[in-house]
Amino acid sequence: MQVLANLVVLTAIYALISCGYVLIYRVSRVLNLAHGELMMLGAYLLFTLASLFKGGPELAFAGAVGLSLLVGFVLYVVLMRKMTGELVIAAVLVTIALGILLRGLMVLIWTARDLHPISVLGWKNPPVPLGGGTSISSVALATILVAVVLYLALMLFFRYTRWGLQMRAVGERPLLAAQRGIKLHAVYALAWALSTFSGGLAGMLLALDSGLGSTMVIVGLKAFPAALVGGLDSLLGAVVGSFIVAAAEILAIHFIDPLISDVVPFVVLIAMLLVRPWGLFGTKEEIERV
Repeated sequence: MQVLANLVVLTAIYALISCGYVLIYRVSRVLNLAHGELMMLGAYLLFTLASLFKGGPELAFAGAVGLSLLVGFVLYVVLMRKMTGELVIAAVLVTIALGILLRGLMVLIWTARDLHPISVLGWKNPPVPLGGGTSISSVALATILVAVVLYLALMLFFRYTRWGLQMRAVGERPLLAAQRGIKLHAVYALAWALSTFSGGLAGMLLALDSGLGSTMVIVGLKAFPAALVGGLDSLLGAVVGSFIVAAAEILAIHFIDPLISDVVPFVVLIAMLLVRPWGLFGTKEEIERV
């Protein structure tokens, strides 16, 4: 039972992170390889605001979430907007450079030591018993609930809202969407804001549960195979891919060796690339074109 509980928690973490990869790729066909660094930046923002507003932990958390949205929007307006119309590989290389820059800046500002935002916020993280000797932490339970709510909200957003329909249209036929009056840059900026929001939220929850350090970016990188296994333009695929990668990792930890946990997601990724490179729910033609 404990293995199953750990699997659900890890699936929720990967689903929250891989959601950000899917949101940007689905709209602009760009792989944001700085997503792990942006996730870690959200966690550092939470620690900083928690230190500034020690009497208001809820305000600090809400402020960090809002800043994550703003960071994504500003990054698109200042940097990624200039990549519109350029080769996809050029935009991807820009995100790689952005990730390296962000990682260096975070080490300079916050140093590489481990931080614990939950203690600064004054919150507790007691275990939640699930029966049969199985338990998970309170933050882990919150992570599962947040992942479920976020995915339901995004699916309703894409299906029923004007902005969601515009994002789907831009992702499928950007030139036709622009001819119909849809503002491409506004849609792309929204995609980046939502992506950074989901990644930052995942980083904050991870930091609350297990602390914050420079190695957190590895977790963001491990979620990329989950997004690709499911299909880079499918939210449902992100959930399924997260489950597959998490299951492989948990089984490897329990039955082979915990030391290979960081390798397993990429073994799964290679296997999927050999069999179905566009992922389980991805669009074949678009992946092949990229």
